[in-house]
Amino acid sequence: MRREFKLPDVGEGLTEAEIVRWHVKAGDDVKVNQIVVEIETAKSIVELPIPWDGVVTGLLAEEGQTVDVGVPIIAVDTAEEGGAPAGAAAPAGTEAADRAQALADDMVPKPPAEGAVEPGAHGSPAPKEERQSVLVGYGVKTGATKRRPRKHAPTDTAPAGPAAPSPAGASSAAAAPSAPAVSPGVETAGRGTAEPGATGTAPGRVAVLAKPPVRKLAKDLGVDLTTIIGTGPQGSVTREDVHAAAGAPETAPTTAPELPQPLEERIPIKGVRKMTAQAMVASAYTAPHVTEFLQIDVTRTMEAVHRLRALPDFAEVKVSPLLLVAKAVLTAAIRHPMINSTWDEEAQEIVVKHYVNLGIAAATPRGLVVPNVKNAHTLSLPDLAQHLAQLTETARAGRTQPAEMAGGTITITNVGVFGVDTGTPILNPGEAAILAVGQIRDMPWVVAGELAVRKVTTLSLSFDHRIVDGELGSLFLRDVGAMLEDPLTMLAWS
Repeated sequence: MRREFKLPDVGEGLTEAEIVRWHVKAGDDVKVNQIVVEIETAKSIVELPIPWDGVVTGLLAEEGQTVDVGVPIIAVDTAEEGGAPAGAAAPAGTEAADRAQALADDMVPKPPAEGAVEPGAHGSPAPKEERQSVLVGYGVKTGATKRRPRKHAPTDTAPAGPAAPSPAGASSAAAAPSAPAVSPGVETAGRGTAEPGATGTAPGRVAVLAKPPVRKLAKDLGVDLTTIIGTGPQGSVTREDVHAAAGAPETAPTTAPELPQPLEERIPIKGVRKMTAQAMVASAYTAPHVTEFLQIDVTRTMEAVHRLRALPDFAEVKVSPLLLVAKAVLTAAIRHPMINSTWDEEAQEIVVKHYVNLGIAAATPRGLVVPNVKNAHTLSLPDLAQHLAQLTETARAGRTQPAEMAGGTITITNVGVFGVDTGTPILNPGEAAILAVGQIRDMPWVVAGELAVRKVTTLSLSFDHRIVDGELGSLFLRDVGAMLEDPLTMLAWS
């Protein structure tokens, strides 16, 4: 039995996803709950398992393709060996498969009824029974989705004799006699003269069978495929035919002609980058930002980092200056609770949070993400180090899940890893403050009236001026700086 697995709603209320990487190919055996594909939504990369045992008969979406929720992405043959006779009772295994498919189908949101209006569109809400919880800015698409046509070879031919007249507008291919079957994966192109029996081609053209790699080889060698008589299956053109036509030996290396460098490049705005852009625009035009700067001597902090690395409690984790920066921010947030709050516009209230979910901005190949350490204020220093290491490793691998990015209360961004001294960071939406840490480098510094070379960095704090006034922002930044100049202060205030 051929079953098609549809792209499910992965629980984020989104309506589409990009196929990032397939873990299987046509002909592979698959087991229930085996990971078969990685998809990227607007929030993260998610791995999808298959709900059946069987053999993959086809991948219905390509890597890099954006697919709507509910569209089939993979076909699996779940029949027992030898197949079940018609009318026979279904084996017990198919009942489980049916339940799995039903569960997968339940995850796919149904489109609104004809005439229904999404909330906020044209000022009229959609009917209650048709409403769905979706991310703001992503309406549920009502149009019918189109699936990529399957590549199957025709198995029977039209009856001999003259073709019946076709109605106006009907495809000419429907009335033409049948053509030889075309192997899957082989493309066709037109030749200059017509031959009887060609199907699906315009008048005066016949099919030239060749696979995409062969077509590319012909293009690189400057060979016209329409001038070659193919020696492959069903008369398809092979690599050997192309080499022979070009007068080059089969094993001769080919070099693609150099193409002029394009003056412009267009990159689709999608996935994590699209989500980040929307969040940053919303933050920048909602919260009035103020940024303050503080340059500090962190020589003692760097010495403390080296000493911590030698302790047995930190033998299995990476200790970096970010660990002590995070501890300083957590301590200062407890001393100044208003810095760890959010503005509730609807209720006209400031919500002060007596817990800290510490966000760490992480650059990934797919864009900026800000996962957070839940209840970071309750963690010991070794536990905090372990959570930070795991958080950054997961983010760089593109495995951060939506729940790990939700609920942050204050954020740190380390621009120093890029060799940058400072910056004016934009607030993570819903938060009142974000601290940027610049690179740590040797600089001349006055110590006890004498000029010395010290480890120096610059801190910059952006805050929501609706909640945090200049005094509170300055006090918080001063305290963070004082703890990093002398880590003993951090111990005294913890």
